[in-house]
Amino acid sequence: MPVIALLIGAALAAADQLFKMLIVNNFALGETRPLIPHILNLTYIRNEGVAFGMFSGMSWLFIVLTVVLLGLIIFYMFKKRPDSKFFYFSVALIIGGGLGNLIDRIAYGYVVDYLSLTFFYPVCNFADYCITVGVVLLAIYLLFFADKKEKKKEKKHDIA
Repeated sequence: MPVIALLIGAALAAADQLFKMLIVNNFALGETRPLIPHILNLTYIRNEGVAFGMFSGMSWLFIVLTVVLLGLIIFYMFKKRPDSKFFYFSVALIIGGGLGNLIDRIAYGYVVDYLSLTFFYPVCNFADYCITVGVVLLAIYLLFFADKKEKKKEKKHDIA
């Protein structure tokens, strides 16, 4: 399962890069076009920070943090090999989103953002949503399912 999670993560990162390429090649910087009127706009901006543009100009720090966090997730996947598709789906989203934004930071020193909900201020990108959904799902897994899976494994070992 860890290899499948990595492949899904790589596919999500590739999709993110494709979306960003389409935006960069077809939009002027700062240009906005409605995708779903009154709900979702496409707006091309460059984010030199993280969420909401905080810590602008510190790309090197986010490159290091992303590499370390992705490394820890991947190490954990292969070392512990949790018995949960839910876990692997969650981390595949995080890996894909992390890689997508990491590629931008390394290549350009900023992240290309383009998704703008009319009822939510910041402009984000596909990778950001992958990370967000992945972290929420991982939190749900850790809070409600991980402990139960470990207890089942312990019972199997006690019986044997």
